Amino acid sequence: MTRYLRRGGTGQNGRLRMFCFPYAGGGASAYAGWQRRLGTGVEVLPVQLPGREGRMAEPRFTDLRALVADLDRELDDELDTPHVLYGHSMGALVAFALAQHRRARGARLPLALLLGAHRAPHLPAPPITGGYVADDAELVRGLAVLGGLPKVLLERPDWLAALLPVVRGDLMLCDGAGDVDRTPLPVPVHAFAGGEDRLVTVPEVREWSRYSTRESEILVVPGGHFFIREQETLFLDQLRDVLLRYEAEALYDESVLAV
Repeated sequence: MTRYLRRGGTGQNGRLRMFCFPYAGGGASAYAGWQRRLGTGVEVLPVQLPGREGRMAEPRFTDLRALVADLDRELDDELDTPHVLYGHSMGALVAFALAQHRRARGARLPLALLLGAHRAPHLPAPPITGGYVADDAELVRGLAVLGGLPKVLLERPDWLAALLPVVRGDLMLCDGAGDVDRTPLPVPVHAFAGGEDRLVTVPEVREWSRYSTRESEILVVPGGHFFIREQETLFLDQLRDVLLRYEAEALYDESVLAV
């Protein structure tokens, strides 16, 4: 079983798999509860990156290409059934880079890329991406403005002290966006943007359309950068509508293989 998944996927009964990649400083717990909300047609598989939550003792990746190569190697068998990739903020970049890596080596691609709260990779990086060089107080202020620090963390300096190194490492990883292959993918792209996001604007998210040779769309969700938390119900309703299109493809894929 791969270290990146808390449990192995079943890959049975034509269920569509959705691999979910976290935002900077986040972990697999960011997607807790999604399985219940999204129903039985999709299998939600949160990806646990090293250096956080249950993998806190493991070294963190700060190089995007190295992380993607490890993800591809560890998840290859799991990705060999119908699936989509969802990534939020940093996770969107990781999902896109993983799809590019797999395209380059001829591996199975996702049925779709679902990308939230991240500008297209050809655009200049947002100011906070260089936040790993800021002092702790400045980094905390920047994260607080974006809504990336739950109130409980601000009230627990010990927890906050443990989180900041994870965030810094992830921001270093985001600096690798310029190294990602930008070849348009033969995969639909569905990009989600927060209407009140202070870090990433709706037009910047719309630019993802140039990275697909298939259909692409942008869906605007009320809320800021962390709309998956601020507007979870509304966002998951929109996500569910998108996933329904690909659940049918997963069932068709299984029926063809069974013949």
